[in-house]
Amino acid sequence: MTSIDNYNFSFSGEVTIPQAPPDFKSGFIGIVGRPNVGKSTLMNQLVGQKIAITSPIAQTTRNRLRGILTTPEAQLIFVDTPGIHKPHHQLGEVLVQNAKIAIESVDVVLFVVDGAVACGSGDRYIAELLSRSKTPVILGVNKTDQQPSDSQFLDDSYAQMAQSHEWEIVKFSAKTSAGLPQLQELLIEHLEIGPLYYPPDLITDQPERFIMGELIREQILLLTREEVPHSVAIAIDLVEETPSITRVLATINVERDSQKGILIGKGGAMLKAIGSEAREQIQKLIAGKVYLELFVKVQPKWRQSRISLAELGYRVEE
Repeated sequence: MTSIDNYNFSFSGEVTIPQAPPDFKSGFIGIVGRPNVGKSTLMNQLVGQKIAITSPIAQTTRNRLRGILTTPEAQLIFVDTPGIHKPHHQLGEVLVQNAKIAIESVDVVLFVVDGAVACGSGDRYIAELLSRSKTPVILGVNKTDQQPSDSQFLDDSYAQMAQSHEWEIVKFSAKTSAGLPQLQELLIEHLEIGPLYYPPDLITDQPERFIMGELIREQILLLTREEVPHSVAIAIDLVEETPSITRVLATINVERDSQKGILIGKGGAMLKAIGSEAREQIQKLIAGKVYLELFVKVQPKWRQSRISLAELGYRVEE
């Protein structure tokens, strides 16, 4: 992966973004939908590398993460948003508000739904929200690989919603990549002639530190499942690079002592497993050897505190 931190200075002259060819298209595409419909998996597949964490647990995505796909004819900047849901705490309110802001700040909205189940009240709520926006919408029916052999009733439920709002509809599987070329083509059709916003070989505008923290959080979600669901925030305390290895120190913040005990595990076994899996993912990210050291800290009710949320990087975006 290209060193993202280096590109943070690209707009001050260190890296020149080339001029786009004639008839080149570009724009921002907001990926919205209910939690756990496959938005992050979709963006990872489209850009060709893992930049957003995925998990079977709902509401994995917390930040508006940008993935960048540059083809000879277009540059598509995908904005992966938190799943839109009824918030239950201050963190949830911030996440949903950020998703709503994203709808108004992109050129096209890709509304992703779970094609393995029929259209539900959560989908209709988001559809109503989108109908009040002037941003063009494409309805993307994901998880076609999980549809039963007779899926006509599922397809009809989404076709009716698309028809009532005059939205184009496309079916695909983010997991198998089936239908993604057609989706990409349709998205490009909806973009306007525009410049290259980012260097052609860049796949995200997020700093490596942020993605490191997300990769650690992903392993916590995968290994602890329901025991420590979303009471976790990662702070990267130190990234120290040498020619032979990159040293990363990170703190896992939780809300209760019991959660700390679960994360550490008997004899430190769980923390060791989290660290081992996360280290492998971070090594793929930076294409080099990594020494990862994890600490666990109890920070009571951090999801309810605006100050704690801000300190951990969660705030309503402009």
